[in-house]
Amino acid sequence: MVAISFYFQVHQPVRLKHYSVFDIGHNHDYFFHQKNKEVIEKVAKKCYLPTNRLMLDLINQFDGKFKISYSITGTAIEQFQHYAPEVLDSFKELAKTGCVEFLSETYYHSLSYLYSKKEFVEQVDLHKKMLWKHFRAKPTTFRNTELVFNNELGKFIEDLGYDAVLAEGADHILGWRSPNFVYRPRTCSRIKLLLKNYKLSDDIAFRFSNSSWADYPLSVEKYAQWINAINGNGTNLNLFMDYETFGEHQWSTTGIFNFMRHLPQELLKHPDNSFKTPSEVARENESVGEIDMHNFVSWADLERDLSAWLGNQMQQTAMRELYVLENEVKRTKDPVLISDWRKLTTSDHFYYMCTKWFSDGDVHKYFNPYDSPYDCFIAFMNALNDIKHRLDVRHRKIIREVA
Repeated sequence: MVAISFYFQVHQPVRLKHYSVFDIGHNHDYFFHQKNKEVIEKVAKKCYLPTNRLMLDLINQFDGKFKISYSITGTAIEQFQHYAPEVLDSFKELAKTGCVEFLSETYYHSLSYLYSKKEFVEQVDLHKKMLWKHFRAKPTTFRNTELVFNNELGKFIEDLGYDAVLAEGADHILGWRSPNFVYRPRTCSRIKLLLKNYKLSDDIAFRFSNSSWADYPLSVEKYAQWINAINGNGTNLNLFMDYETFGEHQWSTTGIFNFMRHLPQELLKHPDNSFKTPSEVARENESVGEIDMHNFVSWADLERDLSAWLGNQMQQTAMRELYVLENEVKRTKDPVLISDWRKLTTSDHFYYMCTKWFSDGDVHKYFNPYDSPYDCFIAFMNALNDIKHRLDVRHRKIIREVA
């Protein structure tokens, strides 16, 4: 029996504009509103709206047998509200079907766990409140930003009360083992670990339209055969990918929508195949063993580590200086200032500073508003210096009032 679990990441950052040194102290708006609006409207038209319609059709067609899951970031939801409310409405329609699971993560799609456990928990709580507000969902499965995971995080998430957590099924971690089983993270006693089958996921997400790929073109029948072969060699297949796979990374002209429309029917022809949400997979399967991820693993780039965000001195400096300000920013209790600071924690800003162009350049250029990683670093540090200026102004004001 193979339970197929489709999980989609839905995320859009609030991109920074080319904020200059001359703006510091004069202009506290760091964000590229026009670009953000253009991106949301474009992706809504190409991906979110048509894909949500397709998923709703499939759920209705198969009368509850087709199930999917999403992790939607707070920054995406906020921008849907501002620029494309019809997208948010379409996700609410999916939520009403009872065949969709919403996963927990950090509200701002941040790497806060690496620098501040306190901020991490606060962002997770903010995200949970957002899921309840919009979808009446109470998540029991956790997905950290970019599938960043290690043993320590697994124990931390278990202690927060989650039943399952997602991670990358990286070869150097699994060795001879298969990602198509449920595991338990080392140091944990209860939480279930669901690992991405990166090969079958990436066949759709990255290779679908690659004409030089040996298996191009990918037909529904061929893909179903690969999945059917897991029966007897696994209990579950975790297909994790960005939602923008549909219509944006893989344009509609590639046939990606037609592929997805016919895939469930082909898979359900096999009597041992079914579709399950991550929480159902975790609940219905015992862990077959322990997985040891001592070092952090992610689903990003070829290395599957943290180097996409922390691989150079610019990224490390920007991240370190950002979290140095955390306590002082929060002590102000200024919701606008705190929100601005938290938007800077979004991992995409550091991704845009990445200099690993030789292997993953096209990925790092996705909706990147900068001409170079250095331009991003300068804009980010200028915005950070303005936050410092705002803190200094507040401090001087308090001193004057006391005096």
